[in-house]
Amino acid sequence: LSGCDSGFGQATARHLDIMGFRVFASVLDLQSPGAQELRQNCSSRLTLLQMDLTKTEDIQRVLQHIQAHTNSTGLWGLVNNAGFNDTIADAELSPLGKFRACMEVNFFGSLELTKGLLPLLRSAGGRIVTVSSPAGDMPFPCLAAYGASKAALSLLMDTFRSELQPWGIKVSLILPGYYKTGTTCDPAFWNLQKQQLLASLPQELLQAYGEDYVEEINQQFIQFMKVAVEDLSAVVNSITEGLLAANPAVRYYPGQGLGIMYFIHRYLPYFVRDLFLKGFFINPKLPRALRREHHNDVKK
Repeated sequence: LSGCDSGFGQATARHLDIMGFRVFASVLDLQSPGAQELRQNCSSRLTLLQMDLTKTEDIQRVLQHIQAHTNSTGLWGLVNNAGFNDTIADAELSPLGKFRACMEVNFFGSLELTKGLLPLLRSAGGRIVTVSSPAGDMPFPCLAAYGASKAALSLLMDTFRSELQPWGIKVSLILPGYYKTGTTCDPAFWNLQKQQLLASLPQELLQAYGEDYVEEINQQFIQFMKVAVEDLSAVVNSITEGLLAANPAVRYYPGQGLGIMYFIHRYLPYFVRDLFLKGFFINPKLPRALRREHHNDVKK
């Protein structure tokens, strides 16, 4: 189970431990508050492992540990939960490095971990459950870097699902709504990211969009995250069902509002979906260069 420092990973690790399972829980930092909490509140069956999904040596160390402890039994389930995003901005304003960082954790890290554990999963005829995002299915404003990585992850897992069927491995995707997890609801974190983004933007881009444009996006996102759900149980239950149900669903959609969102996405014209996403999530103001007052200034 990856990404157990906080959020879905931490809650799921505790839940599975209470149910009596042997859990290997990876955390980015063994001293993080989330890791300490798991150490204090879980049984000796739970093993905490340090792993940064961007580091092959970390992944290999975790793979060796799990292989050594499950060689005779195989591994019943892998939960790909670790995720990363630290950018809320238009694709044009998001540095290329941010796209790479999201792909490294959300796609390549999960791919390497999954491939490494497949021999153990095949021998047990086990399960793969992966936490993706509706942002990987729809063009949420200002989430291009994160969304593109989750789109790649979702497609990869759909491919694994079809390819691993003959081995008896079942693969499920979890596409949660909006929950309070990790740094996602910390305004100080997002304000710092915004400042760093503004400092890194080329002058021409800053002129075209305007500093107030970036400020507005950030404010809207912080407002949006205030209504995120604190109770993670719907997601934990979906992950658990993906691991334990005789016939798990291919996709789980825990969270409110996803039904209407996917209905609009699938059956209504694109412009309706785009309007809905802006109304629901972030509706950026006009970039500075497109505003009437800017044109008037230029004319003067």
